[in-house]
Amino acid sequence: MKHLLLLVALIFAGATTMAQNRPESFNYKRGLEGIQNENLDEALEYFNKDLKENTKNGYSYSWIAMIYNRNEEYGKALNAANMAIKYLPKKDQEYIEFAYATRGNIYLNLEDTTMAINDYTSAIKLCPNSYELYENRADIYYEQAQYDLADADYQKYVKLNPGGVMGYMGLGRNANAKKEWDAAIKQFDYVVKLASDYPSGYSFRAEAYIGLKKWDDATNDLISALNLDWDRKAIYLMCHLENPATTMMTAKLRVQAAKNPNEPKWPYLQGLLYEQNKQHEKAIKAYNDAIEKEPSSVIYYRIAMCQYEEGLFNESLQSIDRALELDSTDVDLMSYKANVYYEMGKPDLAIREWDKVLAFQPDFAWGYYRRGWFKDLCNDMDGAIEDLTMSIVLDPEYAYAFACRGDVYTKQGQHELAEADYRKVIELENTPEKYECIQYAYLGLGQKDKAIAAMDTIIARDPKDAGNYYDATCIYSKMQDTENALKNLEKALELGYSRFAHIERDDDMDFIRNTEEFKALLDKYKSKKSETGRQTGAILGDGMESDMIVTEIPFVKESGVCKVNCHINGLPLHFIFDTGASDVTLSMVEATFMMKNGYLSRNDVVGKQRYMNAEGDVNVGTVINLKKVSFGELELNNVRASVVRSQKAPLLLGQSVLSRLGKIEIDNPGRVLKITHRK
Repeated sequence: MKHLLLLVALIFAGATTMAQNRPESFNYKRGLEGIQNENLDEALEYFNKDLKENTKNGYSYSWIAMIYNRNEEYGKALNAANMAIKYLPKKDQEYIEFAYATRGNIYLNLEDTTMAINDYTSAIKLCPNSYELYENRADIYYEQAQYDLADADYQKYVKLNPGGVMGYMGLGRNANAKKEWDAAIKQFDYVVKLASDYPSGYSFRAEAYIGLKKWDDATNDLISALNLDWDRKAIYLMCHLENPATTMMTAKLRVQAAKNPNEPKWPYLQGLLYEQNKQHEKAIKAYNDAIEKEPSSVIYYRIAMCQYEEGLFNESLQSIDRALELDSTDVDLMSYKANVYYEMGKPDLAIREWDKVLAFQPDFAWGYYRRGWFKDLCNDMDGAIEDLTMSIVLDPEYAYAFACRGDVYTKQGQHELAEADYRKVIELENTPEKYECIQYAYLGLGQKDKAIAAMDTIIARDPKDAGNYYDATCIYSKMQDTENALKNLEKALELGYSRFAHIERDDDMDFIRNTEEFKALLDKYKSKKSETGRQTGAILGDGMESDMIVTEIPFVKESGVCKVNCHINGLPLHFIFDTGASDVTLSMVEATFMMKNGYLSRNDVVGKQRYMNAEGDVNVGTVINLKKVSFGELELNNVRASVVRSQKAPLLLGQSVLSRLGKIEIDNPGRVLKITHRK
């Protein structure tokens, strides 16, 4: 949509020879000014005013359609586009093309690809030299796997805009989809030559190299893409490499980390790769390295997930709490904390945590499902029904909520209601590709053979998923088939299923729970997990202890602000303690002095970024890494700071440091900052 906005702002601001006979009314011209200034709310107001005076002004309708589409008000957008096409002068092909293209975009957002293609085709007939229209239509053909039609449109794009990369990207993407790897590489080679700073050229070419099993070329391209940006495709491909590419990628990430010692990206990516390959100890070490460079709630979250997988639930809870210190309103973090509590055998705390989640996000359908499931396991049947019903109301397509509610109704003896829910699951999961919980529905209806067949289909789809074998354990246990239940439980545990608190509480296990084989399996794998946990805990080292101490840092107040003495790389300075600042800032005076006197080196320069202070002012500055920042007895390594170009800018101590120190209290009478932190 953005390219249409820019194109049409140029064409219809009165700068072309086609502008004769176009509206000259005050409100219409003010609306165009709003478009040019990208103030769409103001533009919409003026165009609507114009229509009150000129009810058949197709020009205003065309702009209103575009604005409503941008605002995701598709019904209003479609009505306005139809009126634009109806009332625009037939001779003004530029505007009619714009109206058709806008309506095509609206239909695309409404997922009506047939009508979208029709409108793009109509727009192309009116304006056959608009390469963006060919790109829009080609993208739909690609999504429909009509690669020949998509190729034809991308070829047209290339002829009309030979210096643009998107035509070649489209041709290469089509070739990748057809597994014509060499042809794809040829297109992406040209993309890289045209735009060496375009990360997708490298990541899509990496996909083709992976198809050819040219691992060295593939991993080099992934590194190139990731050097340029947090390229999602590159990250996805990296996390799904197979050996020997995984080993090569790990080594190359390590090289990048050595080349960029102040950049948290590279150890973070190492952690992702280790985590994907279930090397949780190495992942945690890499994530901790990234956190030393720049604290992040996301990285603490990933550490928590690794610890969870290793059965280190206390440590996982600590990591989640650290993440919440940085972002106390993150619903995902609170949700995960609830799951950790449950695995610790504390379902009451888990339910209480879900209470907090749903207070923050009362329309969170999955949250109600999860809390309802916990309540079911805690024998709160009425509470479970209430939550599961709420989940279904908010998301009537979520089969698990129906399956779970069906089970609760069955326990209550409400068999007609249970049967209706089970049949709804079967209706929703009506093809094998959709199977997730249909086996429970078949079992609830007494159709054991169908339940087993569905379970076998799910396992065959992903035979390495431990959770699938645990589901099979549940099915066979409920069918009172001890042999198959225990066989699947052992397979689940072999593959790493470690939710022992759930296994011991899950009523699906009731039939096999008291067998000696069941007890032996749990004892065996609990012991293995405990040993792994001890090893992982030893590797984690410092920072996981629960002992807390309080350090007091003196401050002085000048003109209403707190000033704190500190040392940066050994240089004594003082900062303004600013809880409203997002980062640490240095003025150009201090930074220049530190550079000239050896307190900073060129290797400490990271890059440039935009920053906003508590008042909302934005300053453009250089990002540097401060190797050591100390406050009395407290010391932090690798602190990010921005060098503000204003020479009068104060030294601000912002949240990137505060969040790493611990819990901070300001003791105004005592003139000290009290910082509660781990030893």
